[in-house]
Amino acid sequence: MTRHLTLAVSALALCASAAWAETVAVITPYLAQPGTQAYVEGFEAAAAERGWDVNVIDTAGDVAAVISRIEDAVVQNVDAIVINVDPAQVGVGLMAAADAGIPVVGMDAGSDPLVAANVTSNGYGMAAETAVYVANRINGEGAVVMFVFDAFPPVQIRGVVADAIFGNFPDIEVLDRVTPDVSDGGIADSRAKMEAILAANPEPGSIAAVWAAWDQPALGALQAIEDAGRAGEGIVITGIDANPQARDAIAAGGNFEASIAQDFNGIGSTAADVVARLLAGEELRESVIYVPTMLVTSANAAE
Repeated sequence: MTRHLTLAVSALALCASAAWAETVAVITPYLAQPGTQAYVEGFEAAAAERGWDVNVIDTAGDVAAVISRIEDAVVQNVDAIVINVDPAQVGVGLMAAADAGIPVVGMDAGSDPLVAANVTSNGYGMAAETAVYVANRINGEGAVVMFVFDAFPPVQIRGVVADAIFGNFPDIEVLDRVTPDVSDGGIADSRAKMEAILAANPEPGSIAAVWAAWDQPALGALQAIEDAGRAGEGIVITGIDANPQARDAIAAGGNFEASIAQDFNGIGSTAADVVARLLAGEELRESVIYVPTMLVTSANAAE
């Protein structure tokens, strides 16, 4: 009888635990990006340790669809929502979450009064470091191609900072400011756009560098430069993220010379920490939480 009672109590405890497990919706249109995949994996690992139920929702490049997915999460009465998208573009959904009393945390998103906190890397610092790297490598002169993406705040600010850095060098010309299609990850369209720029500037030395706000355009530009037989011109390429493919390219010692390693897993796990603090009733005093980064060159790309 005692054994049966103990088993029954244990079963009830497990059911109660499952019933009270926090539910979190993670919503992004950018799951095709390696960095976003890493954020999500870091968040899921930290959430699993806490026993949360996590539903990852990818709208496959459709930013507008994020609004309805947030509204769905509100109807499902989740305990928290995590977004990886420009908050300014999904305000209606954020308002629905606010009205329902559901906290929203940004995971490399952007700041907004309806977002409790945004966990990210310091985009200002990353952009400054890579733009200064380019300026120094080309001795402060020459034509630079920039790959940017102004539709997403964490990337948009990188372009703004790089513009300011290059504008401080009178002999650096921004030859083109390209926004690639990122629906397939960004490499293919960046390659096509770089091929067109190379064709329009055929003279050796006409392009000194490529500054990319993240690694996918840098990789696409590298492919275009190599396929055009222009790798020997010494065109300097930099990116941001230091994803595995970028690290391999940098370690090879070619045109792709530097990137910035973000702690993607750390961003995800820190976002989970922030969610936990909110669910515990803590009132956050910071609206932006930065996770450290590191410059990656051929000297440390294999680490």
